[in-house]
Amino acid sequence: MYGWLIGGLTALDLGIKQVIEDQEDETFPRDLPCAKGWIRLYKNHNSGFPFGVLKQKPELVKGIPLMVVSALVGGLVALMERKDSAVERIGLAVTIGGALSNLYDRIFRGYVVDYFSVQWKGLKKVVFNLGDMFIFLGAMMIVGAQVVRSLKGE
Repeated sequence: MYGWLIGGLTALDLGIKQVIEDQEDETFPRDLPCAKGWIRLYKNHNSGFPFGVLKQKPELVKGIPLMVVSALVGGLVALMERKDSAVERIGLAVTIGGALSNLYDRIFRGYVVDYFSVQWKGLKKVVFNLGDMFIFLGAMMIVGAQVVRSLKGE
C-alpha cells in the first residue's frame, strides 16, 4: 500500500511538472482559472535548495536529498512492524512521494520545477510544487502523531 501511495504522489507531481515544462515560457505567470485569483501558475527552475540555496554546489544538491530519501525509506521500513504507527507510516510515505519527485528533477533535469504560488500575504513570493506540499503535509502528520502519542504518555 505504501509503495502505491509513494508512486502515485510522485507520478502526480512529475506529471504536472511535465505539463508545465511543455508550455511556452511566455504564458507564465498566469492565474489558475478555477482558483478565483488565489493560485498563480509559474514555470520556475530552481537548481538549488529552496530559495536557490547552494545552487552553485550541484553535487551536494543531488547527494543530500538522496541520503535523506534513503533515510526516510529506512524509517518507513523500520515502522512497518509497529501496529500503532499507521499515521507515521502514511506521513512518511507522503513525504517520500514528494521528496522523490524533487529528487528526480534534481538528478534528471538539473533543477526542480516549481509551478504555483498561493496569493495570500507573504506566500505570494514563494513558488512551490506539489512535491513540496507533500513533504510539508507528511512532516505535519508525523509531528502530529508524535504530539498525540506524547500527550497520551506513550
